[in-house]
Amino acid sequence: MDKENKNGECLSSCVTTRRQFLFMSGAATATVFLSGIPGFGAARVEAVVAKYPKQKIGKLSALKQDMPVTFAYPSKDIKNILVKLGVPAGGGIGSNKDVVAFNPVCTHMGGNLEKAYNAEHKILGQCPLHLSTFDLTRHGIIISGHATESLPQIELELEGDDIYATGVIGLVYGRNSNI
Repeated sequence: MDKENKNGECLSSCVTTRRQFLFMSGAATATVFLSGIPGFGAARVEAVVAKYPKQKIGKLSALKQDMPVTFAYPSKDIKNILVKLGVPAGGGIGSNKDVVAFNPVCTHMGGNLEKAYNAEHKILGQCPLHLSTFDLTRHGIIISGHATESLPQIELELEGDDIYATGVIGLVYGRNSNI
């Protein structure tokens, strides 16, 4: 039976002790952590790729390492860059998996990154607006700055020496769809 003082306030079993509090918060933290591990109840979320008609955008043999090439895809007004990094990259094609393509518009506020390629570090940035920088070897993820989204990556296919764009992973800045 719970002990109460003269005012009817609980004195023993209805009071959470420090030990109980730490145990409960630890159990809650473990539950949240484990729910994010595959096989412990978390649903796997796949990247959404917008598919567009296959379009030839260049030749593998014409690319020079660390020299970005501009191309339009999926429409004429969306400019992108194709670059041979010289190191393997997420989503890369070619024998070294080092050829990737991205939309070079900062996902934070639309700063133009077309001429902001840093060959030494294989990054795009810093954005002229708020200094966001993106890692081209890891699917264009944000590595510094105000942006919260990765750069849209252009999905590529290689047929012989021909490079084709086949889709866009992510949303181009300022659009509610990529068309």
